[in-house]
Amino acid sequence: MANTGYGIAGRYPAESKILRLLVVVSAVCLAVGLTAPVLTLEKFFIIDNTFSILSGLVQLLEEGRFFLFIIILLFSVILPIIKLWVLFRLLGSTKTNESLRRYLHMMHQYGKWSMLDVFVVALLVVAVKLGAVARVETHYGLYAFAAAVLLTMAVTARVIYLSGRVEQQQSSE
Repeated sequence: MANTGYGIAGRYPAESKILRLLVVVSAVCLAVGLTAPVLTLEKFFIIDNTFSILSGLVQLLEEGRFFLFIIILLFSVILPIIKLWVLFRLLGSTKTNESLRRYLHMMHQYGKWSMLDVFVVALLVVAVKLGAVARVETHYGLYAFAAAVLLTMAVTARVIYLSGRVEQQQSSE
């Protein structure tokens, strides 16, 4: 195999393009998941509240629940955006970028926590559905957000695998 570069894009150009496309798809799913309705809560058959993740964040801020606001903002909005940016940069690089690779490994470790939001929403839905006073209806925003999280985790795992192969190839040259 000809050495066309030292990064993932240099060693695996076709796979890098496919993975970059998947990162873009994941970014679109994330944007939809953050802005689209996630659930509607109906209380006493009269009051309907429809929430997206971002509108829920705004409500938490307005209610003064700063700790919960910061945790959800960090794990649901900021870190996923940073992770997608790092993945996109790594997959487009023909040179080895050690700082991005270190950051990717750290983000992969955080990735185990990124599903926390989906589990919290799922538990909320189950808990509320068990109550006789309220009904919860899930919307496509929940599924888009979950798709973004799962797709990002899959791409991250593949990038870490390819990064390891690039390191092995470089050490054997």
